[in-house]
Amino acid sequence: MASGVKTKKPIQTKFRMPLLNWVALKPSQITGTVFTELNDEKVLQELDMSDFEEQFKTKSQGPSLDLSALKGKAAQKAPSKATLIEANRAKNLAITLRKGNLGADRICQAIETYDLQALGLDFLELLTRFLPTEYERSLITRFEQEQRPMEELSEEDRFMLRFSRIPRLPERMATLTFLGNFPDTVQLLMPQLNAIIAASMSIKSSDKLRQILEIVLAFGNYMNSSKRGAAYGFRLQSLDVLLEMKSTDRKQTLLHYLVKVIAEKYPQLMGFHSDLHFLDKAGSVSLDSVLGDVRSLQRGLELTQREFVRQDDCTVLKEFLRANSPTMDKLLADSKTAQEAYESVVEYFGENPKTTSPSMFFSLFSRFIKAYKKAEQEVEQWKKEAVAQEAGADAPSKEEAPAPKARRQQMDLISELKRKQQKEPLIYESDRDGAIEDIITDLRNQPYIRSDTGRRSARRRPPGPPLQVTSDLSL
Repeated sequence: MASGVKTKKPIQTKFRMPLLNWVALKPSQITGTVFTELNDEKVLQELDMSDFEEQFKTKSQGPSLDLSALKGKAAQKAPSKATLIEANRAKNLAITLRKGNLGADRICQAIETYDLQALGLDFLELLTRFLPTEYERSLITRFEQEQRPMEELSEEDRFMLRFSRIPRLPERMATLTFLGNFPDTVQLLMPQLNAIIAASMSIKSSDKLRQILEIVLAFGNYMNSSKRGAAYGFRLQSLDVLLEMKSTDRKQTLLHYLVKVIAEKYPQLMGFHSDLHFLDKAGSVSLDSVLGDVRSLQRGLELTQREFVRQDDCTVLKEFLRANSPTMDKLLADSKTAQEAYESVVEYFGENPKTTSPSMFFSLFSRFIKAYKKAEQEVEQWKKEAVAQEAGADAPSKEEAPAPKARRQQMDLISELKRKQQKEPLIYESDRDGAIEDIITDLRNQPYIRSDTGRRSARRRPPGPPLQVTSDLSL
Protein backbone atom coordinates (compact mmCIF):
# COMPACT_ATOMS: atom_id res chain seq x y z
CA MET A 1 0.00 0.00 0.00
CA ALA A 2 1.36 3.43 -0.94
CA SER A 3 2.16 5.73 2.00
CA GLY A 4 -0.56 8.24 2.82
CA VAL A 5 -3.31 6.37 0.99
CA LYS A 6 -6.25 5.36 3.17
CA THR A 7 -7.56 1.82 2.77
CA LYS A 8 -11.12 1.73 1.42
CA LYS A 9 -13.69 -0.87 2.45
CA PRO A 10 -16.13 -2.47 -0.01
CA ILE A 11 -19.60 -0.88 -0.01
CA GLN A 12 -22.57 -3.18 0.64
CA THR A 13 -25.59 -2.09 -1.40
CA LYS A 14 -29.18 -3.00 -0.68
CA PHE A 15 -29.79 -4.16 -4.24
CA ARG A 16 -27.63 -5.85 -6.82
CA MET A 17 -26.10 -3.10 -8.95
CA PRO A 18 -24.71 -3.24 -12.48
CA LEU A 19 -20.96 -3.04 -12.99
CA LEU A 20 -19.38 0.13 -14.36
CA ASN A 21 -16.95 -0.91 -17.04
CA TRP A 22 -14.05 1.38 -16.08
CA VAL A 23 -10.31 0.84 -15.72
CA ALA A 24 -9.52 1.19 -12.03
CA LEU A 25 -6.20 2.43 -10.63
CA LYS A 26 -4.40 0.76 -7.77
CA PRO A 27 -3.08 2.77 -4.79
CA SER A 28 0.44 2.54 -6.17
CA GLN A 29 -0.69 4.12 -9.41
CA ILE A 30 -2.22 7.34 -8.01
CA THR A 31 0.86 8.79 -6.31
CA GLY A 32 1.30 12.38 -7.46
CA THR A 33 -2.04 12.44 -9.26
CA VAL A 34 -5.24 14.35 -8.61
CA PHE A 35 -6.82 11.23 -7.08
CA THR A 36 -4.78 11.67 -3.90
CA GLU A 37 -6.71 14.88 -3.30
CA LEU A 38 -10.16 13.31 -3.73
CA ASN A 39 -12.39 11.89 -0.96
CA ASP A 40 -15.23 9.85 -2.48
CA GLU A 41 -16.26 8.40 0.86
CA LYS A 42 -17.15 11.90 2.07
CA VAL A 43 -19.40 12.33 -0.97
CA LEU A 44 -21.24 9.09 -0.21
CA GLN A 45 -21.84 10.24 3.37
CA GLU A 46 -23.41 13.44 2.10
CA LEU A 47 -25.77 11.73 -0.39
CA ASP A 48 -28.78 9.47 -0.02
CA MET A 49 -27.97 6.60 -2.42
CA SER A 50 -31.28 4.76 -2.01
CA ASP A 51 -32.89 6.64 -4.90
CA PHE A 52 -29.86 5.84 -7.07
CA GLU A 53 -30.17 2.15 -6.20
CA GLU A 54 -33.87 2.08 -7.10
CA GLN A 55 -33.22 3.59 -10.51
CA PHE A 56 -30.07 1.68 -11.44
CA LYS A 57 -30.47 -1.73 -9.82
CA THR A 58 -30.30 -4.75 -12.11
CA LYS A 59 -33.54 -6.39 -13.23
CA SER A 60 -32.52 -9.74 -11.80
CA GLN A 61 -32.61 -9.40 -8.01
CA GLY A 62 -32.38 -12.01 -5.30
CA PRO A 63 -34.27 -11.81 -1.99
CA SER A 64 -34.00 -8.56 -0.05
CA LEU A 65 -30.93 -8.33 2.11
CA ASP A 66 -30.88 -7.24 5.72
CA LEU A 67 -28.14 -4.63 5.99
CA SER A 68 -27.74 -5.18 9.69
CA ALA A 69 -27.26 -8.88 9.08
CA LEU A 70 -24.68 -8.10 6.44
CA LYS A 71 -22.73 -5.96 8.90
CA GLY A 72 -22.74 -8.77 11.40
CA LYS A 73 -21.42 -11.23 8.82
CA ALA A 74 -18.98 -8.91 7.09
CA ALA A 75 -16.03 -10.97 8.21
CA GLN A 76 -17.59 -14.19 6.97
CA LYS A 77 -17.35 -15.29 3.34
CA ALA A 78 -20.72 -15.59 1.62
CA PRO A 79 -21.44 -19.17 0.51
CA SER A 80 -20.99 -19.69 -3.23
CA LYS A 81 -23.48 -21.55 -5.43
CA ALA A 82 -22.46 -25.18 -5.96
CA THR A 83 -21.40 -26.31 -9.45
CA LEU A 84 -20.85 -29.91 -10.48
CA ILE A 85 -19.96 -29.44 -14.14
CA GLU A 86 -18.00 -26.90 -16.13
CA ALA A 87 -19.97 -23.98 -17.60
CA ASN A 88 -19.65 -24.83 -21.33
CA ARG A 89 -20.36 -28.48 -20.65
CA ALA A 90 -23.44 -27.49 -18.66
CA LYS A 91 -24.62 -25.31 -21.54
CA ASN A 92 -24.27 -28.19 -24.04
CA LEU A 93 -26.03 -30.55 -21.63
CA ALA A 94 -28.94 -28.10 -21.36
CA ILE A 95 -29.27 -28.07 -25.17
CA THR A 96 -29.22 -31.88 -25.25
CA LEU A 97 -31.86 -32.18 -22.54
CA ARG A 98 -34.14 -29.81 -24.44
CA LYS A 99 -33.85 -32.06 -27.50
CA GLY A 100 -34.86 -35.08 -25.42
CA ASN A 101 -37.88 -33.21 -24.08
CA LEU A 102 -37.93 -35.50 -21.03
CA GLY A 103 -37.40 -34.86 -17.35
CA ALA A 104 -34.31 -36.07 -15.53
CA ASP A 105 -36.21 -38.79 -13.65
CA ARG A 106 -37.88 -40.11 -16.83
CA ILE A 107 -34.57 -40.23 -18.70
CA CYS A 108 -32.79 -42.07 -15.90
CA GLN A 109 -35.68 -44.47 -15.47
CA ALA A 110 -35.59 -45.34 -19.19
CA ILE A 111 -31.85 -46.02 -18.94
CA GLU A 112 -32.35 -48.28 -15.91
CA THR A 113 -35.05 -50.31 -17.71
CA TYR A 114 -33.34 -50.30 -21.16
CA ASP A 115 -36.32 -48.48 -22.67
CA LEU A 116 -34.74 -47.50 -25.97
CA GLN A 117 -38.10 -46.58 -27.47
CA ALA A 118 -38.61 -43.82 -24.91
CA LEU A 119 -35.12 -42.37 -25.35
CA GLY A 120 -34.44 -42.73 -29.07
CA LEU A 121 -31.07 -43.69 -30.50
CA ASP A 122 -30.04 -40.16 -31.56
CA PHE A 123 -30.74 -38.69 -28.12
CA LEU A 124 -28.99 -41.61 -26.46
CA GLU A 125 -25.82 -41.07 -28.48
CA LEU A 126 -25.84 -37.37 -27.58
CA LEU A 127 -26.33 -38.21 -23.91
CA THR A 128 -23.36 -40.59 -23.97
CA ARG A 129 -21.06 -37.58 -24.28
CA PHE A 130 -22.09 -36.45 -20.79
CA LEU A 131 -21.10 -39.52 -18.81
CA PRO A 132 -19.64 -38.10 -15.56
CA THR A 133 -15.88 -37.76 -15.53
CA GLU A 134 -13.74 -38.72 -12.55
CA TYR A 135 -13.45 -35.08 -11.51
CA GLU A 136 -17.21 -34.55 -11.78
CA ARG A 137 -17.81 -37.68 -9.71
CA SER A 138 -15.50 -36.31 -7.01
CA LEU A 139 -17.50 -33.05 -6.93
CA ILE A 140 -20.75 -35.00 -6.71
CA THR A 141 -19.40 -37.13 -3.85
CA ARG A 142 -18.26 -34.03 -1.93
CA PHE A 143 -21.63 -32.34 -2.46
CA GLU A 144 -23.47 -35.37 -1.08
CA GLN A 145 -21.11 -35.71 1.87
CA GLU A 146 -21.63 -32.07 2.83
CA GLN A 147 -25.40 -32.62 2.59
CA ARG A 148 -25.87 -29.32 0.90
CA PRO A 149 -29.39 -28.38 -0.28
CA MET A 150 -30.44 -29.23 -3.85
CA GLU A 151 -31.62 -25.64 -4.32
CA GLU A 152 -27.99 -24.61 -4.76
CA LEU A 153 -27.76 -26.67 -7.97
CA SER A 154 -28.80 -25.65 -11.45
CA GLU A 155 -31.09 -27.88 -13.51
CA GLU A 156 -28.10 -29.36 -15.37
CA ASP A 157 -26.26 -30.09 -12.10
CA ARG A 158 -29.35 -31.79 -10.69
CA PHE A 159 -29.57 -34.00 -13.79
CA MET A 160 -25.89 -34.89 -13.49
CA LEU A 161 -26.41 -35.82 -9.84
CA ARG A 162 -29.34 -38.10 -10.72
CA PHE A 163 -27.54 -39.44 -13.81
CA SER A 164 -24.47 -40.47 -11.82
CA ARG A 165 -26.55 -42.53 -9.37
CA ILE A 166 -27.55 -45.10 -12.03
CA PRO A 167 -25.75 -48.40 -11.29
CA ARG A 168 -23.13 -49.39 -13.89
CA LEU A 169 -23.99 -46.31 -15.94
CA PRO A 170 -21.24 -46.69 -18.61
CA GLU A 171 -22.16 -50.36 -19.20
CA ARG A 172 -25.86 -49.57 -19.44
CA MET A 173 -25.29 -46.73 -21.92
CA ALA A 174 -23.02 -48.93 -24.05
CA THR A 175 -25.60 -51.74 -24.00
CA LEU A 176 -28.42 -49.39 -24.99
CA THR A 177 -26.37 -47.98 -27.85
CA PHE A 178 -25.55 -51.51 -29.00
CA LEU A 179 -29.22 -52.53 -28.92
CA GLY A 180 -30.16 -49.53 -31.05
CA ASN A 181 -27.39 -49.91 -33.63
CA PHE A 182 -27.36 -53.70 -34.02
CA PRO A 183 -30.05 -54.14 -36.74
CA ASP A 184 -28.71 -51.41 -39.06
CA THR A 185 -25.11 -52.53 -38.60
CA VAL A 186 -25.96 -56.11 -39.52
CA GLN A 187 -27.83 -54.93 -42.64
CA LEU A 188 -24.76 -52.94 -43.63
CA LEU A 189 -22.19 -55.69 -43.09
CA MET A 190 -23.98 -58.73 -44.55
CA PRO A 191 -24.01 -57.56 -48.22
CA GLN A 192 -20.33 -56.63 -48.06
CA LEU A 193 -19.34 -60.05 -46.74
CA ASN A 194 -21.52 -61.76 -49.37
CA ALA A 195 -19.86 -59.72 -52.15
CA ILE A 196 -16.37 -60.76 -51.00
CA ILE A 197 -17.42 -64.43 -50.83
CA ALA A 198 -19.16 -64.45 -54.24
CA ALA A 199 -16.40 -62.56 -56.06
CA SER A 200 -13.61 -64.65 -54.55
CA MET A 201 -15.26 -67.99 -55.30
CA SER A 202 -16.34 -67.07 -58.84
CA ILE A 203 -12.84 -65.93 -59.82
CA LYS A 204 -11.15 -69.00 -58.38
CA SER A 205 -13.60 -71.45 -59.97
CA SER A 206 -13.65 -69.93 -63.49
CA ASP A 207 -12.09 -72.31 -66.06
CA LYS A 208 -12.51 -69.71 -68.81
CA LEU A 209 -10.53 -67.12 -66.87
CA ARG A 210 -7.72 -69.62 -66.35
CA GLN A 211 -7.57 -70.30 -70.10
CA ILE A 212 -7.53 -66.56 -70.86
CA LEU A 213 -4.54 -66.14 -68.55
CA GLU A 214 -2.94 -69.16 -70.22
CA ILE A 215 -3.18 -67.45 -73.61
CA VAL A 216 -1.71 -64.24 -72.17
CA LEU A 217 1.18 -66.23 -70.67
CA ALA A 218 1.81 -67.92 -74.02
CA PHE A 219 2.00 -64.64 -75.94
CA GLY A 220 4.19 -63.05 -73.28
CA ASN A 221 6.68 -65.92 -73.38
CA TYR A 222 6.66 -65.86 -77.18
CA MET A 223 7.75 -62.22 -77.08
CA ASN A 224 10.16 -62.35 -74.13
CA SER A 225 11.61 -65.82 -73.64
CA SER A 226 14.44 -65.47 -76.16
CA LYS A 227 15.76 -62.43 -74.33
CA ARG A 228 14.64 -62.82 -70.73
CA GLY A 229 13.96 -66.53 -70.48
CA ALA A 230 10.64 -68.28 -70.09
CA ALA A 231 8.16 -67.07 -67.44
CA TYR A 232 6.05 -69.50 -65.45
CA GLY A 233 3.48 -66.94 -64.42
CA PHE A 234 2.92 -63.19 -64.09
CA ARG A 235 1.56 -60.65 -61.61
CA LEU A 236 -2.02 -59.67 -62.24
CA GLN A 237 -1.05 -56.03 -62.72
CA SER A 238 0.62 -57.21 -65.96
CA LEU A 239 -2.86 -57.37 -67.50
CA ASP A 240 -2.77 -53.57 -67.74
CA VAL A 241 0.31 -53.83 -69.99
CA LEU A 242 -1.77 -55.51 -72.72
CA LEU A 243 -3.23 -52.07 -73.49
CA GLU A 244 0.20 -50.43 -73.70
CA MET A 245 1.82 -52.84 -76.19
CA LYS A 246 1.13 -51.46 -79.70
CA SER A 247 1.46 -53.14 -83.11
CA THR A 248 4.09 -52.02 -85.67
CA ASP A 249 1.60 -49.72 -87.44
CA ARG A 250 0.38 -48.42 -84.05
CA LYS A 251 -3.22 -49.15 -85.04
CA GLN A 252 -3.97 -51.86 -82.48
CA THR A 253 -2.86 -53.08 -79.07
CA LEU A 254 -1.84 -56.54 -77.96
CA LEU A 255 -5.24 -56.85 -76.27
CA HIS A 256 -6.99 -56.20 -79.61
CA TYR A 257 -4.94 -58.97 -81.18
CA LEU A 258 -5.72 -61.38 -78.34
CA VAL A 259 -9.43 -60.60 -78.74
CA LYS A 260 -9.18 -61.55 -82.44
CA VAL A 261 -7.31 -64.76 -81.64
CA ILE A 262 -9.80 -65.78 -78.97
CA ALA A 263 -12.76 -65.04 -81.27
CA GLU A 264 -11.26 -67.12 -84.10
CA LYS A 265 -9.55 -69.97 -82.25
CA TYR A 266 -11.23 -70.12 -78.83
CA PRO A 267 -14.79 -68.76 -79.30
CA GLN A 268 -15.96 -70.65 -76.20
CA LEU A 269 -13.92 -68.22 -74.07
CA MET A 270 -15.45 -65.01 -75.42
CA GLY A 271 -17.98 -64.68 -72.58
CA PHE A 272 -15.52 -65.51 -69.81
CA HIS A 273 -16.53 -62.41 -67.83
CA SER A 274 -20.07 -63.73 -67.34
CA ASP A 275 -18.61 -66.27 -64.88
CA LEU A 276 -17.32 -63.50 -62.57
CA HIS A 277 -19.73 -61.90 -60.11
CA PHE A 278 -19.83 -58.80 -57.83
CA LEU A 279 -16.31 -57.64 -58.72
CA ASP A 280 -17.12 -53.94 -58.48
CA LYS A 281 -19.06 -54.40 -55.24
CA ALA A 282 -16.29 -56.48 -53.68
CA GLY A 283 -13.69 -53.95 -54.83
CA SER A 284 -15.41 -51.24 -52.77
CA VAL A 285 -15.28 -53.27 -49.54
CA SER A 286 -12.70 -52.56 -46.84
CA LEU A 287 -12.46 -56.10 -45.50
CA ASP A 288 -10.36 -55.14 -42.47
CA SER A 289 -12.95 -52.53 -41.42
CA VAL A 290 -15.82 -54.96 -41.93
CA LEU A 291 -14.12 -57.65 -39.85
CA GLY A 292 -13.40 -55.05 -37.17
CA ASP A 293 -17.08 -54.05 -37.10
CA VAL A 294 -18.07 -57.70 -36.73
CA ARG A 295 -15.72 -58.09 -33.75
CA SER A 296 -17.19 -54.92 -32.24
CA LEU A 297 -20.70 -56.37 -32.56
CA GLN A 298 -19.49 -59.55 -30.91
CA ARG A 299 -18.12 -57.58 -27.93
CA GLY A 300 -21.41 -55.68 -27.71
CA LEU A 301 -23.39 -58.91 -27.59
CA GLU A 302 -21.12 -60.30 -24.87
CA LEU A 303 -21.64 -57.10 -22.84
CA THR A 304 -25.40 -57.49 -23.26
CA GLN A 305 -25.21 -61.08 -22.05
CA ARG A 306 -23.28 -59.99 -18.94
CA GLU A 307 -25.85 -57.29 -18.21
CA PHE A 308 -28.62 -59.84 -18.58
CA VAL A 309 -26.88 -62.14 -16.09
CA ARG A 310 -26.97 -59.29 -13.55
CA GLN A 311 -30.63 -58.56 -14.37
CA ASP A 312 -32.19 -61.80 -15.51
CA ASP A 313 -35.63 -60.29 -14.94
CA CYS A 314 -35.11 -57.68 -17.70
CA THR A 315 -37.46 -58.69 -20.51
CA VAL A 316 -35.90 -56.23 -22.97
CA LEU A 317 -32.47 -57.88 -22.79
CA LYS A 318 -33.95 -61.37 -22.73
CA GLU A 319 -35.99 -60.80 -25.91
CA PHE A 320 -33.10 -59.12 -27.70
CA LEU A 321 -30.72 -62.01 -27.01
CA ARG A 322 -33.31 -64.57 -28.09
CA ALA A 323 -34.01 -62.82 -31.40
CA ASN A 324 -30.50 -61.71 -32.38
CA SER A 325 -28.07 -64.34 -31.11
CA PRO A 326 -28.64 -66.53 -34.21
CA THR A 327 -28.07 -63.50 -36.44
CA MET A 328 -24.78 -62.81 -34.69
CA ASP A 329 -23.72 -66.44 -35.12
CA LYS A 330 -24.39 -66.27 -38.87
CA LEU A 331 -22.53 -62.98 -39.16
CA LEU A 332 -19.50 -64.47 -37.43
CA ALA A 333 -19.60 -67.51 -39.73
CA ASP A 334 -19.89 -65.37 -42.86
CA SER A 335 -17.04 -63.13 -41.77
CA LYS A 336 -14.80 -66.17 -41.31
CA THR A 337 -15.84 -67.55 -44.72
CA ALA A 338 -15.19 -64.21 -46.42
CA GLN A 339 -11.75 -63.89 -44.89
CA GLU A 340 -10.76 -67.45 -45.84
CA ALA A 341 -12.20 -67.20 -49.38
CA TYR A 342 -10.42 -63.92 -50.03
CA GLU A 343 -7.05 -65.08 -48.72
CA SER A 344 -7.37 -68.28 -50.74
CA VAL A 345 -8.14 -66.61 -54.07
CA VAL A 346 -5.42 -63.98 -53.63
CA GLU A 347 -2.81 -66.64 -52.93
CA TYR A 348 -4.18 -68.75 -55.82
CA PHE A 349 -3.30 -65.97 -58.25
CA GLY A 350 0.17 -65.44 -56.79
CA GLU A 351 -0.53 -62.34 -54.70
CA ASN A 352 -0.02 -61.62 -51.00
CA PRO A 353 -3.28 -61.21 -49.05
CA LYS A 354 -1.52 -59.21 -46.31
CA THR A 355 -0.41 -56.50 -48.72
CA THR A 356 -3.21 -56.76 -51.30
CA SER A 357 -6.53 -55.19 -50.35
CA PRO A 358 -9.84 -56.16 -52.02
CA SER A 359 -9.92 -52.76 -53.74
CA MET A 360 -6.58 -53.54 -55.40
CA PHE A 361 -7.24 -57.21 -56.19
CA PHE A 362 -10.77 -57.09 -57.59
CA SER A 363 -10.20 -53.82 -59.45
CA LEU A 364 -7.47 -55.55 -61.52
CA PHE A 365 -10.07 -57.96 -62.91
CA SER A 366 -12.69 -55.21 -63.27
CA ARG A 367 -10.32 -53.09 -65.38
CA PHE A 368 -9.30 -56.09 -67.50
CA ILE A 369 -12.92 -57.03 -68.22
CA LYS A 370 -13.86 -53.45 -69.17
CA ALA A 371 -10.81 -53.15 -71.44
CA TYR A 372 -11.55 -56.55 -73.01
CA LYS A 373 -15.18 -55.61 -73.76
CA LYS A 374 -14.10 -52.29 -75.27
CA ALA A 375 -11.50 -54.06 -77.43
CA GLU A 376 -14.18 -56.49 -78.62
CA GLN A 377 -16.40 -53.59 -79.66
CA GLU A 378 -13.55 -51.85 -81.49
CA VAL A 379 -12.53 -55.02 -83.34
CA GLU A 380 -16.14 -55.55 -84.43
CA GLN A 381 -16.37 -51.92 -85.58
CA TRP A 382 -13.19 -52.30 -87.61
CA LYS A 383 -14.69 -55.33 -89.34
CA LYS A 384 -17.84 -53.41 -90.27
CA GLU A 385 -15.82 -50.49 -91.62
CA ALA A 386 -13.67 -52.85 -93.72
CA VAL A 387 -16.77 -54.51 -95.22
CA ALA A 388 -18.34 -51.13 -95.97
CA GLN A 389 -15.14 -49.90 -97.60
CA GLU A 390 -14.92 -52.94 -99.86
CA ALA A 391 -18.57 -52.55 -100.86
CA GLY A 392 -18.05 -48.85 -101.61
CA ALA A 393 -15.05 -49.50 -103.89
CA ASP A 394 -17.14 -51.68 -106.22
CA ALA A 395 -20.21 -49.38 -106.49
CA PRO A 396 -20.18 -46.00 -108.41
CA SER A 397 -20.34 -42.87 -106.36
CA LYS A 398 -23.91 -41.68 -105.89
CA GLU A 399 -22.89 -38.04 -105.56
CA GLU A 400 -21.11 -37.85 -108.93
CA ALA A 401 -24.04 -39.21 -111.01
CA PRO A 402 -26.24 -36.10 -110.99
CA ALA A 403 -23.36 -33.79 -112.02
CA PRO A 404 -23.63 -34.21 -115.86
CA LYS A 405 -27.39 -33.64 -115.75
CA ALA A 406 -26.99 -30.39 -113.81
CA ARG A 407 -24.29 -29.24 -116.20
CA ARG A 408 -26.54 -29.92 -119.22
CA GLN A 409 -29.39 -27.93 -117.65
CA GLN A 410 -27.03 -24.99 -117.10
CA MET A 411 -25.84 -25.03 -120.73
CA ASP A 412 -29.42 -25.22 -122.03
CA LEU A 413 -30.35 -22.16 -119.94
CA ILE A 414 -27.41 -20.13 -121.32
CA SER A 415 -28.33 -21.04 -124.91
CA GLU A 416 -31.94 -20.01 -124.36
CA LEU A 417 -30.88 -16.61 -122.98
CA LYS A 418 -28.60 -15.96 -125.94
CA ARG A 419 -31.36 -16.90 -128.37
CA LYS A 420 -33.82 -14.46 -126.76
CA GLN A 421 -31.23 -11.69 -126.79
CA GLN A 422 -30.75 -11.99 -130.53
CA LYS A 423 -34.51 -11.68 -131.14
CA GLU A 424 -34.90 -8.46 -129.06
CA PRO A 425 -32.73 -5.52 -130.24
CA LEU A 426 -31.34 -3.03 -127.74
CA ILE A 427 -32.90 0.07 -129.48
CA TYR A 428 -36.16 0.31 -131.30
CA GLU A 429 -35.81 0.98 -135.05
CA SER A 430 -37.81 4.23 -134.88
CA ASP A 431 -35.26 5.85 -132.56
CA ARG A 432 -32.07 4.59 -134.23
CA ASP A 433 -31.36 7.92 -135.94
CA GLY A 434 -30.39 9.89 -132.81
CA ALA A 435 -30.98 7.93 -129.66
CA ILE A 436 -27.46 6.44 -129.27
CA GLU A 437 -25.78 9.81 -129.80
CA ASP A 438 -27.94 11.35 -127.07
CA ILE A 439 -27.06 8.59 -124.62
CA ILE A 440 -23.30 8.92 -125.23
CA THR A 441 -23.44 12.74 -124.86
CA ASP A 442 -25.38 12.41 -121.62
CA LEU A 443 -22.86 9.88 -120.18
CA ARG A 444 -19.92 12.14 -121.06
CA ASN A 445 -21.47 15.07 -119.22
CA GLN A 446 -22.33 12.90 -116.18
CA PRO A 447 -19.80 10.00 -115.98
CA TYR A 448 -21.21 8.70 -112.64
CA ILE A 449 -24.77 8.95 -111.30
CA ARG A 450 -25.82 7.65 -107.83
CA SER A 451 -28.77 5.33 -107.67
CA ASP A 452 -30.77 7.77 -105.53
CA THR A 453 -30.42 10.53 -108.26
CA GLY A 454 -31.55 8.35 -111.06
CA ARG A 455 -34.99 9.97 -111.17
CA ARG A 456 -33.58 13.50 -111.73
CA SER A 457 -31.39 12.40 -114.64
CA ALA A 458 -34.35 10.56 -116.12
CA ARG A 459 -36.33 13.82 -116.31
CA ARG A 460 -33.61 15.44 -118.44
CA ARG A 461 -33.53 12.54 -120.89
CA PRO A 462 -35.49 13.34 -124.13
CA PRO A 463 -38.81 11.60 -124.42
CA GLY A 464 -38.91 8.28 -126.15
CA PRO A 465 -39.51 4.60 -125.47
CA PRO A 466 -37.58 3.00 -122.50
CA LEU A 467 -34.21 1.38 -123.08
CA GLN A 468 -33.59 -2.36 -122.78
CA VAL A 469 -30.14 -2.88 -121.22
CA THR A 470 -28.33 -6.20 -121.61
CA SER A 471 -24.92 -7.48 -120.61
CA ASP A 472 -23.72 -7.21 -124.24
CA LEU A 473 -23.70 -3.38 -124.24
CA SER A 474 -20.21 -1.85 -124.37
CA LEU A 475 -19.34 1.80 -124.56
